[in-house]
Amino acid sequence: MQQTFKIIDEDGIHARPATALVNTATKFKDTEAFAEAKGKKVTLKSILGVLSLGLETGDTLILITEGTEAAEALAALQEVMIKEGLGEVYL
Repeated sequence: MQQTFKIIDEDGIHARPATALVNTATKFKDTEAFAEAKGKKVTLKSILGVLSLGLETGDTLILITEGTEAAEALAALQEVMIKEGLGEVYL
């Protein structure tokens, strides 16, 4: 499953929001979660991976989940993106 977001936070995705995404992804043990942006795909279970994407305002981010709890994980990650003011769903 996947969902695309447009980054709206004026600081992009930095350490604090990246930590919130990693903590959420890590809760789903039987599900893999990835972030894809700028032609690079990283695991959402690594803070360094997320930060290495260098996401800035206006960038597009695709969150991808695979596994037994893919739908639940994607919903939780989407909630973090919106609640933290990081991004909005991009169609």
